[in-house]
Parts: sequence; C-alpha cells; structure tokens
Amino acid sequence: MLKVGLIMSTNNASTEAEAIADEFGFFDDWEDRYQMLIDQGRKLAPLPEKYRHDDFRLRGCQSVVYFAAERDDADKITFMAQSDAAIVQGLVALLLRVYSGRTAKEIRETEPEFLTKIGLDSHLSATRKNGLASMLNAIKSAAAE
Repeated sequence: MLKVGLIMSTNNASTEAEAIADEFGFFDDWEDRYQMLIDQGRKLAPLPEKYRHDDFRLRGCQSVVYFAAERDDADKITFMAQSDAAIVQGLVALLLRVYSGRTAKEIRETEPEFLTKIGLDSHLSATRKNGLASMLNAIKSAAAE
C-alpha cells in the first residue's frame, strides 16, 4: 500500500529499500533512471502549507527543501517534505518510501545502502549529495530524539 504525500508502505524499511533498488535496476541508462526519479517525485502530494516556511526549511540543500516530522503515540514517525527541484523531489520521494511511517528504532537501524545500489552516489552533483546528506541527517535526527 502506497499512500501519496505521506508515503507509507506495508513493507518494512529494508524491504522497501530493496524494492527501490530492484525498480531502478531495471534501467541501464541513467537518463531513464533520472526520469524514474523525477516521476517518483511527481507522485508526492503537496506539502501542507503549515510546513512551508523557514522554520521547516532544511539547511545544506542548494534547492529549497521543506522537511517536517511527526511522531505518533506508537513511536512511528511520519516525514513530510517537498523540494522546488525535480530531481531533489524524487530523492525526497525515495527517502519517504523507506523511512516514513516507521518506528524510530527501525529508522535508526536502516542504513541508506539502497542509494549506493542504484548508483546515486556516483551520479549526483556535489551539491545534490550535500542536500541528500542533509535530508538523511534530518531523518536520523528525528529518530534519535
């Protein structure tokens, strides 16, 4: 089950990460992979207006990225994020698929190895890598609180 906007899956985080690696592994050409990344980002619902201001702007990203986390009574954390750049929005979508709706423990224990498996570590610009690291840090920090 995929819920657009607040991405949640019935899979655990590791299984979802493997699914992403499999989906991207289908494509040999990086233009196709970038298009898939952009398509993933387009599936996200708009971020609620209450999160679109400087208090929720993620630092360390060249593009504008708003990021929010909400924790429920069962210790599950829902992440919401949005970027003004298509590729970064796709990165946001992938991270939300893996980490949103998970317990803090599962988030802390799930490393983002799927990003290396799909080759993003060697195909992103330095500024996008910095932004990706900022998003991952925000996710892990929310789980550490």
